[in-house]
Amino acid sequence: MTARIATATAVPHARIMGLGAYRPRRVVPNAEIIEAIDSSDEWIQTRSGIKARGFASDDETIVGMSVAASRKALEAAGIGADEIDCVVLATSSLMVLGPSAGAVVATELGMTDCAAFDVSAGCAGFCYALANAADLVRSGSAKYVLVIGVERLSDLLDPTDRTCAFIFADGAGAAIVGPSDVEGIGPVAWGSDGAQTDAIKQDKDFQQYFAEVAAAEAAGTTTVRPYIRMQGTAVFRWAVTFLEKACRDAVARAGIEMSDLDVFVPHQANIRITEALTRVLKMPENTVIAKDIQESGNTSAASIPMAMEQLLRTGEAKPGQTALLMGFGAGLAYAGQVVTLPPIAD
Repeated sequence: MTARIATATAVPHARIMGLGAYRPRRVVPNAEIIEAIDSSDEWIQTRSGIKARGFASDDETIVGMSVAASRKALEAAGIGADEIDCVVLATSSLMVLGPSAGAVVATELGMTDCAAFDVSAGCAGFCYALANAADLVRSGSAKYVLVIGVERLSDLLDPTDRTCAFIFADGAGAAIVGPSDVEGIGPVAWGSDGAQTDAIKQDKDFQQYFAEVAAAEAAGTTTVRPYIRMQGTAVFRWAVTFLEKACRDAVARAGIEMSDLDVFVPHQANIRITEALTRVLKMPENTVIAKDIQESGNTSAASIPMAMEQLLRTGEAKPGQTALLMGFGAGLAYAGQVVTLPPIAD
């Protein structure tokens, strides 16, 4: 196999050239899950804003959903898969330790000897991956980078867990990042607080689980598999008190004012968090606010590209407009940047 020789050169600016999304075929309204969590449609909508979410079927895998979203992004950008130099894939729900999903996606798309790696940064994953991609382009390490945010969180849900079962969902979003004459991806504002890992986490690691399985088999009993758990109140308090600074930091680093924003695309975690942030940031009334959580649920690393795609597909936002992205969640981690909205495929 001949080694790939990089031909890209350093450039001053990067932009998102095209965007694509994949939403699972199965749409699950609140009515389908309320009995298992002893809840109601009204309670779920009041607490989160969610009316429905997408749950992936067996054939809608992490790789499959990523490939579908990526093909749409490539079409929107007007470039071929063979022009991509690197794939950066963000996910927290890949159920194997290796190989990286990014490498498999690259091969499925027909990319030969393409650099690829995965990013695990929870719900901030897409913005982390986008920051890395922009830096790869600016440095000359890559000319075009495929960035993917994808989740199958339904694989990690306890259907009886009142705190999580109605929140998390599945889907994928993809973006092509490439060189630009003007800046289209602002400097990232990011950080993390590992002291708050208990706020959102898998409730047991697999070493602990395997030990429990062995003990249960010896005793003739059963054990419970690992699930994702969340302390909703702790996450809400952190988000509404800490993320104002993070959002203002991202806007300041881009050299603009909050009043210059056309669109705000926060991670689709909870409609109450979105509304609280919008109020405290004093965004102009005409700023378009992403609310894809209402129909898609919380898709973690996939939520920001999916929410951008939804705004562009419905015409609520337009290519060329200025948007603030802000991802936040498990870690607890956050990352955000100001971007110029890209086109999507017809």
